[in-house]
Amino acid sequence: MKLSALLSFAALALLSGCASIYPTPPTAVHQPMTARPEARAQAMPATGAIYQVAHARPLFEDRRARQVGDTITINLVERNTAQKSANANATRTGSMTAGIGPINRLPLSGLNGLELEADAESDFAGKGAAAANNAFNGTITVTVIDVYPNGNLLVSGEKMVAINQGNEFIRFSGVINPNNVTAANTVQSTQVADARIEYRGSGFIDESNTMGWLQRFFVAIMPF
Repeated sequence: MKLSALLSFAALALLSGCASIYPTPPTAVHQPMTARPEARAQAMPATGAIYQVAHARPLFEDRRARQVGDTITINLVERNTAQKSANANATRTGSMTAGIGPINRLPLSGLNGLELEADAESDFAGKGAAAANNAFNGTITVTVIDVYPNGNLLVSGEKMVAINQGNEFIRFSGVINPNNVTAANTVQSTQVADARIEYRGSGFIDESNTMGWLQRFFVAIMPF
């Protein structure tokens, strides 16, 4: 009885592990990544007039995002370049010479002519360099999840693309000044404050590029 229960537990654990073998990767963008717009006010009873207050919109109002639940398109035009180099050199040299002259009528006369010489030399040279060049282009449509008191919009969104046996995730969030939104309801990613951009993947191709947990353990504890 105990053996069958143990086997059942092992089978359940194996199935749960297989179900989550390719989990959704974690994210650092602002949450939630979408928001529903507020419900419209109930329509007023029909009065026979063409104008209805519940569905009225200003005549010259554009379609740019301004409320929670509105969508806006982000043009990803990120390009970052950084370069750093450092050099260090240090040299130190020292020497010492000592000798004992003639000693007469002293118990230490056996040390006559003893000489002592010491040299020390130290040299250090260090050099380091680092360079990075990143580019990210594309578009993603996000949702307004909050409106700040000054009118700025907090947006967040995700795009998932299933390719063969893996998933690709593009995520974006940040704070937008409504004055930077174009008439086409778009904004450049370089004009977004507190921008968080992610490009992640899941699947066997992504897993093959990840170091195993046991190897990461030994890398973390190795002193050399």
